[in-house]
Amino acid sequence: MSWTEEKVSKLKELWGKGNTASQIAEIIGGISRNAVIGKAHRLNLSAKIKTRTATSNKNFENSIEQNNIQSKRGRKSKFKSLIIEKDFEPENPKQLEELDENSCKWPIGHPDEKEFYFCGRSSLKDFSYCKLHLLYAYQPKGKKEEVTEKEEVPEFIEKKIQSA
Repeated sequence: MSWTEEKVSKLKELWGKGNTASQIAEIIGGISRNAVIGKAHRLNLSAKIKTRTATSNKNFENSIEQNNIQSKRGRKSKFKSLIIEKDFEPENPKQLEELDENSCKWPIGHPDEKEFYFCGRSSLKDFSYCKLHLLYAYQPKGKKEEVTEKEEVPEFIEKKIQSA
């Protein structure tokens, strides 16, 4: 199948009116939906097709925006709840053989060094690390947010809050 001038002009007309590639292929006839998409791409036709506007479009956008804000706050507050607790239990250095399912398995030092050990604090349920080392191991998803409240927080934890 070859694209004639007539078919190309019909494609441009229908594409501009907002018809789908399937509709255009059916109207022109003898070509596939993918052929229409490929030709439209080669002609640099706008990828934005006119769509219907919903009657409650503003309400829909507002509800999405509120949900995004709430989910960001939720994620950040969950992360901050670990940081607010300043009284971490003391380290309980353990060798590999001494570790059990309730021990923090965060390595301290390099395995080749004589002083190498594992943190040994109590790990959180379903995690391999204690609260402190979870801050390092599991970074929250999403964009960086600015800290709204200033509290007395150690500098290394402050960096973690800013990257939350």
